[in-house]
Amino acid sequence: MENSQISETADPLAKNRNLTITGFMGTGKTTVGHMLAERLGRQFVDMDECLETELGKTIAQVFADEGEEVFRQAEARLCQALAQKSGLVIATGGGALVNTENRQALAASGPVICLTAGIDTILQRVEAFEDRPLLPGDRDTKRGNIEQLLLRRREAYGQIPLHVPTDGIDPPTVVERVVEILAGNDEIPDITRISVSLNGPQAEGIGGQIKQAQEHYHICIGEGILAHAGRLLANRSLAKGKAAIVSNPDIAAHFAQRLSESLQQEGYEPVICTVPEGEAHKTLANIHSLYDQFLAAGLDRHSPVISLGGGVIGDMAGFAAATYLRGVPFVQIPTSLLAMVDASVGGKTGVDLAQGKNLVGAFKQPTVVIIDPTVLSQLPREEFRAGLAEIVKHGILGAPELFRQLEAEGPTNLTRLIADAVWVKVDVVMEDPFEQGRRATLNLGHTFGHAIEQVSGYRLRHGEAVAIGTVAATRMALALGRCAPETATRIEACLERLGLPTSAKGLDLDAVYRMMFQDKKRKGRMLRFIIPQAIGDVVIINDPGAEVVRRALASVLE
Repeated sequence: MENSQISETADPLAKNRNLTITGFMGTGKTTVGHMLAERLGRQFVDMDECLETELGKTIAQVFADEGEEVFRQAEARLCQALAQKSGLVIATGGGALVNTENRQALAASGPVICLTAGIDTILQRVEAFEDRPLLPGDRDTKRGNIEQLLLRRREAYGQIPLHVPTDGIDPPTVVERVVEILAGNDEIPDITRISVSLNGPQAEGIGGQIKQAQEHYHICIGEGILAHAGRLLANRSLAKGKAAIVSNPDIAAHFAQRLSESLQQEGYEPVICTVPEGEAHKTLANIHSLYDQFLAAGLDRHSPVISLGGGVIGDMAGFAAATYLRGVPFVQIPTSLLAMVDASVGGKTGVDLAQGKNLVGAFKQPTVVIIDPTVLSQLPREEFRAGLAEIVKHGILGAPELFRQLEAEGPTNLTRLIADAVWVKVDVVMEDPFEQGRRATLNLGHTFGHAIEQVSGYRLRHGEAVAIGTVAATRMALALGRCAPETATRIEACLERLGLPTSAKGLDLDAVYRMMFQDKKRKGRMLRFIIPQAIGDVVIINDPGAEVVRRALASVLE
């Protein structure tokens, strides 16, 4: 990334633009706002402090003496006044930008970033405070009020394009993520740009033999961003000239022209290279076909290979990019929900052998991942639903609030759903780029799921098999006394609510059990499983015993 043209300045905002930090109470607006103002060398404005000075009493006293309406009127006047100023970092009250006019006024003066957190996090942060007029009473009462307020405000918060989650993250890290979001917004307005560092504790790879020349890459998420793909490649100094778009005929028919036009506008010469659709075609023979197409197109060592498709296309294009001419630049443009939230992030590529899935592969980090949620309008409903299984998995792994939304009212919008799920995987991948530790937890449901998927002859989609595998892993955890019945019930109910299968018909238990021993995550004849202990808490267990494994399998095979 040394030749990147992307601005990495300390202040990614134009000097005359404000920065507004908003979000629900307890998400860290004031703390983060102070730190950002100091980082950017700007004046900090805490709206609640300003209002208490103007009204001559605390906000709680204003609510008690004069009512909420008086406070909201003063808040609206302050929003309009601050919008006329420049160069500020503004921290709003939790309800300030629920008002559409307030939100539009401050958005016109500069970027608005909404900090988010789950109910448990918010309650932990605010329960000791007695000065919150909208949160009276004991802990249970406060929790109920938080739930109701979040529900009422979710649509307004959802209108803000730029969000940063703060659950389990210290304020300095939140500040770094806000700065990255601002830099992305400067590159293309309203995109969420997530930086994936490749310098984690395992960055040297197995035995210290694998070195990373690339220090980080960006995941760019935004509606309509496919039309800007050429600019995103050019901004990262990918060589102009020939560029291979790897896809299948169906996906290429929908999106290749739009992508090609974007590339041509920046001086690239796109060449469409196709492979057949489906997991059954993820083979070395079809990788050989890609090599032939690359050579025929005249791709050299600097020519980017661009994956345009779902997880199968990403795996094949990535493996081809890792091995053609000993490695060429790689770009991921996922077009399925499953690929957006899982397969496109982390650099794992591979192909299948007759003996098992992904038994041949390589780590190949992309230069950039480009995620455009609008392409999902072309995705069959069954494929979209299958992708939700990986999002449920991410919620179980490390995002309790994401899981709660999936089992209840749902996310505010599709872009936020994707971004929240991606954050989970990014955190894990940055800690363990080469799957030597924590990254293995991303395989929750996969040891069972891969075997079920293969024995079904791929009749079951990957996400559907993972959903069934997650249920099997949960029932194993329950049988081992590692998981509360309530947790198991919630997981199965969530999957069923989303229309995902929790069992499979017509599969032979012995055949599935034998197939599990072809899983690449095994150690010798020892199987490894990831099981949930609670929502947000999973653990790796090795070799729980044949009886335990077979009983868990039997529970999901009808």
